[in-house]
Parts: sequence; structure tokens; C-alpha cells
Amino acid sequence: MKLAFSTLGVPGLPLPDVLRLATTHGYHGVELRAHPEEPVHPGLGPAERADVAAEFKGSGVEILGLAGYARVAAPGDDEPVLAEIRSLIDLARDLGAPYIRVFPGGDLDVQTPEEADATAARRLGTAAEYANDLGVRILLETHDSHRTAADAMRVLGLVGHRQVGALWDVMHTWLGGEQPSESYAALSPHLGYVQVKDIASAEDTTPLPLGAGVLPLAECVEVLSRHGWDGWLCWEYEKRWYESAAELPELLGPGREHLSRLLTESA
Repeated sequence: MKLAFSTLGVPGLPLPDVLRLATTHGYHGVELRAHPEEPVHPGLGPAERADVAAEFKGSGVEILGLAGYARVAAPGDDEPVLAEIRSLIDLARDLGAPYIRVFPGGDLDVQTPEEADATAARRLGTAAEYANDLGVRILLETHDSHRTAADAMRVLGLVGHRQVGALWDVMHTWLGGEQPSESYAALSPHLGYVQVKDIASAEDTTPLPLGAGVLPLAECVEVLSRHGWDGWLCWEYEKRWYESAAELPELLGPGREHLSRLLTESA
């Protein structure tokens, strides 16, 4: 398995510094948070996009994916959501990124679960054709209204398109009561990559160094290894939302060592 980290952990950090952290600490790739407050986002022009792609190529670090914020199950008109997804797909194509991340984002106060599922599936099915033409895969993250693998699979089963898959956020499936073996069994036919992290408890989701909290990271890695899965593990350290959390750069080295140890133990 290859290791990456998300720029959510180093909000606003210039790309040369992000790449320096990746190469210094032995990470193979970076998940880029695609938001206007970050260096990389859909508002970049062609020359800026070419510069970003060249910086990554020159460093030997891969762009794992673009973490976007389109909410595919949200109530409302389809077109604004589809336009947001298309802009992410365009950016991913220009940067050479294989994946974009979208959220479910359903509002179960005003939708039934069936309505949320159908809305997400309709939009993802439409966007899948555009993604297919550009060689980019859309990944639905286990998150918010669809936090478990079983939730996500209700949508992915309706879509049934190879360009739409799953991003397994191990915190959300755990918070939803799933065991890693259950989550993997459901998501494995569609799995793009896996986001790892650690937290103190279900009530306190402030990010912690990997291995310092309660999330079943060893079990997740063991399940992946046992089934021969050879994709990406991406550390999503949510510093952007928790100002009191420790700074990520000082944790990147020990974090890579912890993941490497888990991989060795599960081999």
C-alpha cells in the first residue's frame, strides 16, 4: 500500500512546502483539499494548473485526489451540484489526479433516506459519463448522511457505473457502528482509497497522532492486507476544523512509521 496525507492538515500551506513535507517524511502522495482558501482549487487558470502539475511531477510525489465539497444527496436543483462536480473533474484531469471526492450531504430532516439515495444516485450517474470521458473517478465518501459502508452502498448500487466508487473514511464507518471487516466487505468492489485518522472518542473527534486514539486502524490495515488490497492509505488530519490540535508537520514522520509498522505486522 502507498501512503499519502491530506492538505486539510496543513491549511493554506504553499505547495512547495507541502511537497517538501511529503518527500522529507516518505509519503508517496498528497490528497489536495480543493477549496478557494487553498493553493489548488477549480478557480485556477490553465497556466496555474500546468505549474501545479509540473511541481508534483518534478518532486516525484503523486496527487492522490482532489477533496471537493459537492454534496450529491442534498435537496435542491441538480445543475449547481453537477456543475461543481464537473469543475472538480476538469481540474483533476488537468493535474493528472485519478480521483475526486464528493460528500453525500443529504438532509434527512426534509428528505426520506430513499429520496436522498435517489438524488445522489441520479447526480452521480449523470456525472459519471463526464468523468468517464476525462478519465477521472468520482468517489463518494462515507460521511454525514451516509456515514457507513452500508449507507454508501445503497447509492453506489443504484449508480452501477465503474467511474463512481467509494472513499472509506474509517472514522465515520466506526462512528456508524460498523466493524472494519463489514465496511471492507461492502465497499471492496468499489473502493478507491482509504482515509485513516485517529480520535480520542466518539464524543471528542479532535484529531490525534495515529495510534494515540480509539479508531481500529490496525484492524483496518489487517483486513485490507488479508484481502490483498494494494491501494492508498491517506492520513486525513482535520487541523482545519480544530485549531487546538497539534501541528501536523511534526507528526508526519511518526505517523508514517506507525502506518508502516501496521503494514509490516499485517503482512
